[in-house]
Amino acid sequence: MNSIAFIGAGNMAAAMIEGLLLKKLISADKITCLGGAGISAQKLADKTGVKRVTTADELLASADTLVVAFKPQHLAQTNNTYTETTKGLLVVSVLAGKRLETLSSIFPQARNIVRCMPNTPGKIGAGITGWCSKATLTTSDHQIVTALLGALGKAVEVSENQMDALTGVSGSGPAYVFEFAAALRDAGIKAGLNAETANTLAVETLLGAAKLLASENKPAEILRDQVTSPNGTTFAGLNRLKEGNFRELIAATVQAAKARSEELSKS
Repeated sequence: MNSIAFIGAGNMAAAMIEGLLLKKLISADKITCLGGAGISAQKLADKTGVKRVTTADELLASADTLVVAFKPQHLAQTNNTYTETTKGLLVVSVLAGKRLETLSSIFPQARNIVRCMPNTPGKIGAGITGWCSKATLTTSDHQIVTALLGALGKAVEVSENQMDALTGVSGSGPAYVFEFAAALRDAGIKAGLNAETANTLAVETLLGAAKLLASENKPAEILRDQVTSPNGTTFAGLNRLKEGNFRELIAATVQAAKARSEELSKS
């Protein structure tokens, strides 16, 4: 893999870099990083051995690919800084809500632009990232994108008009799962368990169920039914979820996140 530059040194940039190095897809001397006013870039350089730079010219002096991983609200502040310096580069953005059209105005001479929506489990290599590109990727650029996003976990290509929906499902989805875990924990406490036991049961139940769902390759409803005996305990619990319009609530939750993503994309 050719040299890669990262502008931004936060959690997502760190996850990508550490994943790439762990999988030996690139050596540290081929990665440069430019951070903001804080110390995150220096910490990342100290931890991984990548080169920390302080100017855009240094960052892109020998880079073939630029990963844009700073806070989305800072994109407008780049102005024309990268117009010339990103000429001919592959630009990969992990900025939430920033459309290809917007990115193209900032990096007009890039050879191609990829928009990604990772999620936080990418920090441990267990994420799922949705992505789309301005133009069809060449074979070599597809390999670069696959390697970069593979460092975070799995990846799925979608059309850009699906990115807001994807954000509502997988981008925001971990928060829904964490909220469910907290609710299950609190329910256990109310049912008579101590807090530590309730938390352990909630976490391990979610973890085990997710692993089973991934390994069985069956619809979730089939696995649900395998747990459910006629008129048994699970049946009683599922009926309460149904009475509370659980699926309708989840659908409304995703729609709300999608709508907000659409609003942010237009701003």
